Amino acid sequence: MKKNLFALALMLVPALLSAQEKFTDLRDGNVYGTITVNGITWMKENLRFTGLPGTYCFDNDKNNLPVYGALYEWETASKACPAGWHLPSGAEFSHLLNHFEREDTWQKGPSSEYFNIQLGGQQDFEGVFSEVDESGYYWTATEYDGKNAEYFSYMIIAGKKVIDISRKDDIDDIRGSEKTNRYSVRCAKDQ
Repeated sequence: MKKNLFALALMLVPALLSAQEKFTDLRDGNVYGTITVNGITWMKENLRFTGLPGTYCFDNDKNNLPVYGALYEWETASKACPAGWHLPSGAEFSHLLNHFEREDTWQKGPSSEYFNIQLGGQQDFEGVFSEVDESGYYWTATEYDGKNAEYFSYMIIAGKKVIDISRKDDIDDIRGSEKTNRYSVRCAKDQ
C-alpha cells in the first residue's frame, strides 16, 4: 500500500509542477505558458482573447492570431486580461526589464527558460498595420492623460535588439502612445 501511494505521489508531482507552468483562459480555451520572474508570474505568450470590441488581428487575418496574439486599443487592453490576471504597470515591465538585463535572456519564440517575445507588430490610429516580425509593442496599465498611455517595446533594428519602456518616470517629456493605436497585451498574474 505504501509503495502504491509513493508511486502515485511521484506521478502527481510532475503533473502539479507542469500545471503551474500553464494557464487556460476559461473564456475561450486558449492555453498560455507562464514564467515567474522575481515573484511576478507572466504569460509567456501574447494574449489571444478576441471577445471585446477594440480587438484586432494583424492584417485583419485571424490566421495571425495563434502566432502573434491579438492587437488591442488601450481601453480594451485594460479590460482584456482574464480573471486573476491584469495588464501590467510600467513599473512591473521595468522590474522585468531589470531582471533580464542581458540581451540574450530575451528570446523570440517558445522557450521554458526565457521571457518569450512575439513580434506582433502594431496597427496605428489610422489603421495601418506594420512591423510584424520586427517589433513587439505592449500596452502597460499606466495612463498619461486622456489620449496617451505608456507602452513597452521590443524591436529588432539592423539586427540588434532594442528594448525600452516609454516611461515618464524616466524622461519628463515622454508622451507615450495614442490610446487608439493597437498593441499586444502580455498579462501578469494578480498577487
